[in-house]
Amino acid sequence: MMKRFYKLVSSRKTSDGYAIELDGKVITTSLGQEMVAPTKSLGEAIVLEWANQGEKVKPENMPLTQILTTAIDKIRDREKITESCMRYLDTDLVCYWTKEPEELAKHQKEVWGGWVKWFEKHFEIPLYTTKNIDAIKQDEEAHKRVWNYIESLDDYYFTVLHILTSLSGSLILALAFSEGDIEPQEIFEASYLEELYRGTIYNEELHGAAPNEEAEREAFKRDVEAAKKFLDLANDY
Repeated sequence: MMKRFYKLVSSRKTSDGYAIELDGKVITTSLGQEMVAPTKSLGEAIVLEWANQGEKVKPENMPLTQILTTAIDKIRDREKITESCMRYLDTDLVCYWTKEPEELAKHQKEVWGGWVKWFEKHFEIPLYTTKNIDAIKQDEEAHKRVWNYIESLDDYYFTVLHILTSLSGSLILALAFSEGDIEPQEIFEASYLEELYRGTIYNEELHGAAPNEEAEREAFKRDVEAAKKFLDLANDY
């Protein structure tokens, strides 16, 4: 958090997109790169984030700015980031099911099993799932096809894929998000499936979740909604 030091926020058309400026000077990232949005719509939305700050500039209230900054600064590390994403394929949340309680196991099969089937249809290769604690090793061909898919993504989709994989603990859910096949509420419900199940036992609908858990869930929802908005605006040419 820092004290607001600027009065005017604007965007200016450049050869690369729309540069975000504070009092006529282009904002630079922590690595010294100019903050340039690919589309006018995204540029205008980021201008609003900066303009709506009060006496203090709070980065957590500027999710679009944070995603764009990540895309600009981390693109040089694409191979390393891709490798980190790929590690989730063998440890993916939706591939590790429980044996009991029976009701939870059934719910996992319905929800997580649906996304396993989505993957198998989209990438035309089956996935292994387990109800044991032993780690799974997915087929090398599955790894190859996912790697090639990730390599084909532009910088903005790549950044969102990386963010959502880390956020949800599932590369499969992040891949579905990149394809526009899963909505923010669905990715929340899949990511928090076990926690939400426990919530029904403790009647959270009536009493509410613990404050820290509720705050974590709301932050998750905000981040996923921001990711969707970011991609929508980045494609609004």
